[in-house]
Amino acid sequence: MSDFAFSTTTIALLGATGSIGTQTLEVLRAHPGRFRVAVLTAQRQWELLVQQAREFRPAVVVIGDESLLANVRDALASQSETSVQAGPAALAEAVTRPEVDVVLTALVGYAGLLPTVAAIRAGKTIALANKETLVVAGQLITDLARQHSVRLLPVDSEHSAIFQCLVGEEQNPVEKIILTASGGPFRGRSAPEMERVTKAQALKHPNWDMGAKITIDSASLMNKGLEVIEAKWLFGLRDDQIDVVVHPQSIVHSLVQFEDGSLKAQLGLPDMKLPIQYALGYPQRLANQFPRFSFLDYPTLTFEAPDRVAFPNLELAFGAMRRGGNAACILNAANEIAVAAFLREQIGFRQMSDLVADCLARVSYLATPLLDDLVATDAEARREASGLIKNYELKFKN
Repeated sequence: MSDFAFSTTTIALLGATGSIGTQTLEVLRAHPGRFRVAVLTAQRQWELLVQQAREFRPAVVVIGDESLLANVRDALASQSETSVQAGPAALAEAVTRPEVDVVLTALVGYAGLLPTVAAIRAGKTIALANKETLVVAGQLITDLARQHSVRLLPVDSEHSAIFQCLVGEEQNPVEKIILTASGGPFRGRSAPEMERVTKAQALKHPNWDMGAKITIDSASLMNKGLEVIEAKWLFGLRDDQIDVVVHPQSIVHSLVQFEDGSLKAQLGLPDMKLPIQYALGYPQRLANQFPRFSFLDYPTLTFEAPDRVAFPNLELAFGAMRRGGNAACILNAANEIAVAAFLREQIGFRQMSDLVADCLARVSYLATPLLDDLVATDAEARREASGLIKNYELKFKN
């Protein structure tokens, strides 16, 4: 069936200049007439945002960094149909526009939480590429989505794989899900070897092309830990129903095991365009010309257990998930500070895990946090982590 048999879907794309955002626009280009862009946002990459706005001509452009507002306004002064705004309040307002059908949240980190809350309250379908939203506030977000009858469609390749495997299986209980991890650039290295990892080495992912923060998270397996927590809330799972295996080829994107022992897996090349397209076109599978997977190109697919000693972030994430409350919010905030410090070469690779563990032990724990509590927890965890950086830096430099 032709794409044109379906009505046009209008999209608000948050984080348009990042890896997921730019690939989303590739998907939209592949389906002219099927999608329309109403909102484009970016934090600081204003020049690329302007280029995108000139091509897609949205109703609203939002630049997160308010100091760059004049640059964007001047550049788009002749584009009268596009309103240029700046700051968090403008971002939260843009997602509630009446013409928006789907809000694709491709912001990195905690920044995705409040716009997603605003979009859910406005009844928008959420295509979720910002895993931290569910990590920080999984109970709150899923409750809010049910209250407003909003669908959460996963965009992460692993969660898209699980979602696809569950279509048509609504009456069949899940025994467990298995998230696959590439293992990153340091698979097979011992804990002592990880002490000597450099920033340049950590930024070289073997399979995926991602932004710096997600690439470092992938190298440390924190990305997989965050995905574990996200999966719990997306699919309504118990903590003991989630497992992780390392799959270096990144072809099997994840698996679902049912109560009869059967396993279903979704396979494909390590390319985010397919899960992006699946979320935007759901429930239809839209035809495309993306490269196809062939078993002849990948005659061997391997699987192994993750090394939780060499990569302690995975266990930290499982522990935060089991503890519940605001623990995962603390984990995420501390990790964002730790990764930023590592990228500035202030602390070592393994010290990121130590910093996160310290913050989990120090920051106030709340068993049943509300949204304001989570905002306060995030701020407290960032202050705590930032305050510890200097001590870690002294050890690292010496």
